[in-house]
Amino acid sequence: MENRVARDVMIKDVVTIGPEDVVASAKLKMIRLGIGGMPVVEEGRVVGMITHRDVILIGERASAMKVGEMTRDVLTVGEETPVREIAGHMRRTGYQRIPVVRDGRLSGLVTQSSIITAFLEGTG
Repeated sequence: MENRVARDVMIKDVVTIGPEDVVASAKLKMIRLGIGGMPVVEEGRVVGMITHRDVILIGERASAMKVGEMTRDVLTVGEETPVREIAGHMRRTGYQRIPVVRDGRLSGLVTQSSIITAFLEGTG
């Protein structure tokens, strides 16, 4: 596990949403797919993150608000970022998922679960 980088543990088939989609649509997508959050992507570039928690916090406004209205600067990492560094970001920020970018474009997503899975596979 010590030498692993984001590319080794990231989810490659990432579910995304666009900034022009309504938050209610993001909520429905997360529920249907059983995921807790997704990167907000515009023309292949990560412009934010939306999580199930975010949707709950805005309540009834989810039906009219666009995803891009509630997204903010997002922490991203490169494919060669050490997993230990990513875990440190997660511990410090409380984020459970961090988008991975290559040449400024989304290439994957590292989640707490993907790190735990990689750790368990490496100890077997």
